[in-house]
Amino acid sequence: MPDTRLTDEQESLRRTVAEFAREVVAPVAAQHDENKTFPYEVVAAMASMGLFGLPFPESYGGMGGDFFTLCLAIEELARVDSSVAITLEAGCSLGAMPIYRFGTQDQKQQWLPMLCSGEALGAFGLTEPEAGSDAGGTRTTARLDDDTWVLNGAKAFITNSGTDITRLVTVTALTGTTAAGNKEISTIVVPVPTPGFTAEPAYSKVGWHASDTHPLTLVDVRVPEANLLGERGRGYANFLSILDEGRIAIAALAVGLAQACVEESVAYARTRHAFGRPIGANQAISFKIAEMEARTHVARTAYYDAAARMASGRPFKKEAAIAKLVSSEAAVTNAREATQIHGGYGFMNEYPVARHWRDSKILEIGEGTSEVQKMLIARHLGL
Repeated sequence: MPDTRLTDEQESLRRTVAEFAREVVAPVAAQHDENKTFPYEVVAAMASMGLFGLPFPESYGGMGGDFFTLCLAIEELARVDSSVAITLEAGCSLGAMPIYRFGTQDQKQQWLPMLCSGEALGAFGLTEPEAGSDAGGTRTTARLDDDTWVLNGAKAFITNSGTDITRLVTVTALTGTTAAGNKEISTIVVPVPTPGFTAEPAYSKVGWHASDTHPLTLVDVRVPEANLLGERGRGYANFLSILDEGRIAIAALAVGLAQACVEESVAYARTRHAFGRPIGANQAISFKIAEMEARTHVARTAYYDAAARMASGRPFKKEAAIAKLVSSEAAVTNAREATQIHGGYGFMNEYPVARHWRDSKILEIGEGTSEVQKMLIARHLGL
């Protein structure tokens, strides 16, 4: 198994982000959640810390870290606010990473400095109203008109796509048919704003209220031919590889939420009295919390392992799927148990566990449902 011990630099970063989450994110998390407002002031503070450039080279304005370090930051943010954590995750692994992995040198120089600095956000336009888990069902089209791509279609559930600082959305689109008669899917960078591109009104969501999520409409959107990202016809395959990495980051987010539920439950069980003693003195409560801690530890170990494999250049697709599966299920289960431990107070939005409960469910859906993860694991077992 790869070495998953944190270096001194990684531990220092983790502690710094944890302090930032407690002192900057936590005081405004409930307000942004209630008002369903994007936390621009928090994002600006994260940008000043260099968090959006964590996994990218210094030559593009990044911090020169790695994906594992980004995951550590995401976990710490999610212990306080999943909306802020997913804003960072999507900004880095979905917005900027496709440019870094598949872009030309000119594209990298054009986009990465502003994305790494946090002054701009990018989005990842894969999902469509009729193409979720079946991403190969893409219907958005892009045709060449001389030296210009003309895009038409719709995207759904796109994070960071409608903020005041969103500057690009990379979309998958049908660009033709292969020699074998299959759909040719390519990826094209759409700058924001561009005529014909519309971020429709934000969704009314169960959770992640302070995260920006919109359906998108593209009507005769015209962008230069040079905005093709990566090789023509490789868009679907390239985005699948981006999702493999992103699942590790989502697992880190899920672990942060799961750990927060443990910590909130321990604090409540120590101070809440019933029948003359703290409720934590009852095995029904203490054993429940012990199981929550064990669940979180296993999930963290899984994502550490996947991240370490990725960093060392070893195959990690199966391990990323395992990490996403066990971490998201740990988050949902811990959130439910924490709410139960809090009793009636757990149903009140003034308590963080209520927000964690609402925020947790999407983790079993986004960036590949639990069923998709099981399918990927089974395929690696030869089934």
